Amino acid sequence: CPCNHPYDPNYADLAVNKQPPSAAHIFGTDEQGRDIFSRVIAGTRVSLSVGFIAVAFALTIGTVLGAIAAYRGGIVDTIIMRCMDIMMSIPDILLAIALMAALGRGIDKAVIAIGLVTIPEYARIVRGSMMSIKDSEYVQAAKIMGNSDGQIIFKHILPNVLSPIIVRATLGISTAVLNTAALGFLGLGVQPPAAEWGDMLGRARSFIFEAPYMLIFPGIAITITVLAFNLLGDGLRDAFDPKARN
Repeated sequence: CPCNHPYDPNYADLAVNKQPPSAAHIFGTDEQGRDIFSRVIAGTRVSLSVGFIAVAFALTIGTVLGAIAAYRGGIVDTIIMRCMDIMMSIPDILLAIALMAALGRGIDKAVIAIGLVTIPEYARIVRGSMMSIKDSEYVQAAKIMGNSDGQIIFKHILPNVLSPIIVRATLGISTAVLNTAALGFLGLGVQPPAAEWGDMLGRARSFIFEAPYMLIFPGIAITITVLAFNLLGDGLRDAFDPKARN
């Protein structure tokens, strides 16, 4: 669509392949003659969509598991958190690759894989935050008033532990973008001819000396995006907890 990018990101024209940055193609063209600037823009939508959806997926499941573990305690807490510990003992990207091998290739499978590997982080944050307040007076008052366990967890406890969850979710988007790029680089993420930053890097590595700009611009896009969300997360952490400022 011309309103989003100057060229069709998937249109190939071998007559202009591997052209360096110019007025016509400000980021140059790739090995198939596709406009890199248009593909970087298209890749932005893919990477951010995966990041937000994967984080929302992980946050939802992780919050529920962490809340149940903290509120119930005992054997329930032990089972849930030991499962989370097992998942956290495996590096995120390795676990994501293993899940992709089981689920198959594709960006939808990447969302599921990236979301699943980050569930333990949110579960542990929610559990730790809830453990510190679940025995507070207002929670005991809610129990005496006859509130159900679900009402106590989601109405009285979770709203008071949102700050660390929001901060971690913001930082988690940058991690999801990196994992998406890593899977794309390995050829497990978005499938051709769709554009995605990691896939662009993977295809351009063969031309690193002949056409280095093919790697530079997708790499810059990843760097800026990850840095932006990290800075946003740090800013939110300082806003929610001024004591954490150095």
